Amino acid sequence: METQLDPMKDDLPLMANTSYMLVKHYVLDLDVDFKSKVIEGSIVLFFETGSQYRKTISAGKECCQSQFDETCKMRASEPCHIPMINVSTCSSKTECNDFAVSGKEEEATSDENSNHSNNEQASGISSSKDCCDIEDHGNKDFLLVLDCCDLSVLKVEEVNVAAVSGIEKFTRSAKLTGVSKELENLRNQIVHELVTLPADRWKEQLYYFTHCSQAPGCGELLFSTGTWSLEIRKSGIQSPADFPHAIRIWYKTKPEGRSVTWTTDQSGRPCVYTMGSPINNRALFPCQEPPIALSTWQASVRTAAGFVVLMSGENSAEPVQLQEGVLSWYYYVSMPMPASTFTIAVGCWQEVKQQSFKQKAAIGTNTEVSLPSSQTDLRWHEEICGHVEYPCRFQNPAARLQAIIPYRVFAPLCLMESCEEYLLQLVPQCLSAAYATLGTHPFSRLDVLIVPSNFSSLGMASPHIIFLSQSVLPGGSHLCGTRLCHEIAHAWFGLAIGARDWTEEWISEGFATFLEDIFWARAQQLSRDEIKGQQELKALLRWRRLRDEVQNSEEELQVLRPKKESTGEVSESGASVVKYGLKAEKIFMQVHYLKGYFLLRSLARKIGEVSYLASLRKFVVKFHGQLVLSQDFLSMLLEDIPKQKQSGLTVESIFQNWLDTSGIPKPLLEEGETWKECQLVQQVSGEVTKWIQTNQTIRKSSKKKMKQDEVVFQQLLPDQLVLLLEFLLEEKTLCPRILQCLERTYQLREQDAEVRHRWCELVIKHKYEPGYGDIERFLREDQAMGVYLYGELMVNEDAKQQELARKCFAAAQEHMDASSAKVVAEMLF
Repeated sequence: METQLDPMKDDLPLMANTSYMLVKHYVLDLDVDFKSKVIEGSIVLFFETGSQYRKTISAGKECCQSQFDETCKMRASEPCHIPMINVSTCSSKTECNDFAVSGKEEEATSDENSNHSNNEQASGISSSKDCCDIEDHGNKDFLLVLDCCDLSVLKVEEVNVAAVSGIEKFTRSAKLTGVSKELENLRNQIVHELVTLPADRWKEQLYYFTHCSQAPGCGELLFSTGTWSLEIRKSGIQSPADFPHAIRIWYKTKPEGRSVTWTTDQSGRPCVYTMGSPINNRALFPCQEPPIALSTWQASVRTAAGFVVLMSGENSAEPVQLQEGVLSWYYYVSMPMPASTFTIAVGCWQEVKQQSFKQKAAIGTNTEVSLPSSQTDLRWHEEICGHVEYPCRFQNPAARLQAIIPYRVFAPLCLMESCEEYLLQLVPQCLSAAYATLGTHPFSRLDVLIVPSNFSSLGMASPHIIFLSQSVLPGGSHLCGTRLCHEIAHAWFGLAIGARDWTEEWISEGFATFLEDIFWARAQQLSRDEIKGQQELKALLRWRRLRDEVQNSEEELQVLRPKKESTGEVSESGASVVKYGLKAEKIFMQVHYLKGYFLLRSLARKIGEVSYLASLRKFVVKFHGQLVLSQDFLSMLLEDIPKQKQSGLTVESIFQNWLDTSGIPKPLLEEGETWKECQLVQQVSGEVTKWIQTNQTIRKSSKKKMKQDEVVFQQLLPDQLVLLLEFLLEEKTLCPRILQCLERTYQLREQDAEVRHRWCELVIKHKYEPGYGDIERFLREDQAMGVYLYGELMVNEDAKQQELARKCFAAAQEHMDASSAKVVAEMLF
């Protein structure tokens, strides 16, 4: 008995059959309607025939046909009405309208009437019979599978690109001999010529993509939606090469769709944005999700006047008024990226602009400092890039000298002043520090947006745009600066260089965590001793966090390479799964950040930071614009340092000790105590001793008032305050007066979110009721970090604390991120 596919299961299916057809460009044409909470319009996809089909054709075989047969067998039990379809593909029941003569986009959509079963869906992902079914099922139509969820697909049609004026230049090729008489083949050849234009003709290519996307349809295509996919076919077409290579899908998003969130900003105005959903963008537009489907895109987005559309795009879009009260925004990218990196945010955002000459002067100083250090890397830029052809900044002499790319900062109206205080000044400093470390910026510009309070992370990086939580703004520049550095680092690791297998998150997050320390130290222009002290303090804090997470999480989620030797493998069709990709609690875990960071830190210590950073720059130059596996980085690093192989450091040993096992890596266990000798840590230990002694004194003489001048406490850095509060959390009892004094001494309510989170933990542990307002504020304003506190409030089994937890959740639940709400609800009820 086959079981029903559960969309909330642990693994995320990537259904697109990219081995047969590979999308090269998307053209989105969308309207954003805040009244209905729907994004509606069309998307045109331009394809190339996939590698697997070309391979089988070159071998003179048609074994890929059996994969299509598998898909047909997969659907045999579905009750559907399918006009003009081979009756062997479907039962005779007609209750379901999943198949229709209509147009649809790249992603599969969720349909309440869908009857796909679990094992049926899985067989399309990993069945060993995908390409080698020996049974003869007769000739079947080729089925194009796109990743799609929570979309209403209205129509799918072939696009008549041959009708575009001037397109005849793409029909003059000698390659068309013998096939030009067939209009379908002519259209596909035009698309082929267009998507393979050389990089120096990218503007012409974009022009024709635009006009082709506006060409009339030339026949509707059959389509079906399932829980995770959109399946499209053309009657009588049995191979990917003959399938239309330009299709248009008309669709609507659903208000409950999980790729975007409809909410209000901090000023109470409506907005919608992509919040980094576990299902990525498949509920925003039909697409090919597998990382290998690197594509470019362009988008025209219309919305009511007063709203600003921000998006991953190379251009800083200026709105065009189409009619009274309606504006259109247009963005494009020319660097191929996975569809999951597409980002959009529509709201009443205000641009934060520089107000004083003093700030500009300060920024200018930092700009000068960083220019020389990356000049030594120019010899690497002379190499030929290893990626597919696109207009690459690493080959652009002007871009290679650009320490600070153009940037803008946006925020809701009520947060503009907060952004101007620190964030606006930090952006150029952090960009310059990143350039000094890694060289050429992969992207030509940057927007930074403070997103609504329901954002479930402190930050998220996408091409040309960074989302930051409002939680990074209060409490000085430290948390804001470190988080900004982390997200900027993703431009190189996570975006310009992506993981070929999404289960290897550490390639993105481990590198960004390691590099945030390097960038931030340079942005602050610290001395060598100051850098060492701050980094050892940070290492201790991360060690403590990793230790706690390992003790309180499932072992299977602690492995950085969960698929081990199968990492990077996909089925014959190109489909695969992201292991644990839908596990709700996984998004709150930091093990891939922390273990990845400690691995890179360990390698840097063995090799020496100067040599190590030089190797990182070399890796960036060699692999930018490409997808990598762990061994790509590790092999290149060890080849550059052959003596490390002699000391027993090999790719295999690193896999064994760091990436393929749960728990704390063995090499790290030996290092855990060394950071306690750091001067900044010693200073914190001294302050902790004072607080413990003072607490004991007050408890012994509770009737006497503690004089303020009895004990002198030192000022501490933000990370020192975090460590201080963590040490104090280990104390069994702290009296109310000591907690009151602690808050006043360090002005804890005015500190950054990391410090305030520890303060809230102290309040909960000791049932300090004067601090309950701080907890309520934190759970309301710092949702990116507050989930853990709900659990703490419930575990104490204190009626007031549990009531506070339920009250805060009730107030926030409506706009809360879905994964966060699910995890919190499980804690509370």
